[in-house]
Amino acid sequence: MLLFVLLYLWVIFQRCFELWVARKNEAWMKAKGGVEHGSEHYPWMVVLHTAFLLSLLFEAYLNDFALFTGWPILLILFLGAQGLRAWTLTSLGRFWNLKVITLPGETIIQKGPYRWLKHPNYLVVMAEILLLPLMFQAYVTAVVFTIVNACMLFFIRIPIEERALEVYDRVEPREK
Repeated sequence: MLLFVLLYLWVIFQRCFELWVARKNEAWMKAKGGVEHGSEHYPWMVVLHTAFLLSLLFEAYLNDFALFTGWPILLILFLGAQGLRAWTLTSLGRFWNLKVITLPGETIIQKGPYRWLKHPNYLVVMAEILLLPLMFQAYVTAVVFTIVNACMLFFIRIPIEERALEVYDRVEPREK
């Protein structure tokens, strides 16, 4: 149970930190003329992530916080995803946000994990939503929220981002 509490609190702390950073970045971008895109879906993403955390807590509790036999491997993958999250946030700097906001006149960032992946933060989120429940045998949570999150990302969020980024005809030079 201790591992569950530590990881659960870590994820909650991380989400709160991300909200704080995102609000600062949003204010900075909007002060410079930033434009928000597809804001209608954002509350649904908040609901999805909140429901995921509650479902994870409930199902893990029902399973007495029992660990999956291969939990060390899942933990290593989870920690690797956290490293990718940090790299993603630092690569985007002030342009990182929970909302889709573009800043006219800027270039598309192509450094860090963005050299190889278009949406690395979504890979992190998908990994978390799958790995955490599996680690604690919360299989219903893993299946349901992996599917719901994938639908949200692939049918709503990523298309909104792609349309928002179409206005950019310039990309930052790739790192060597």
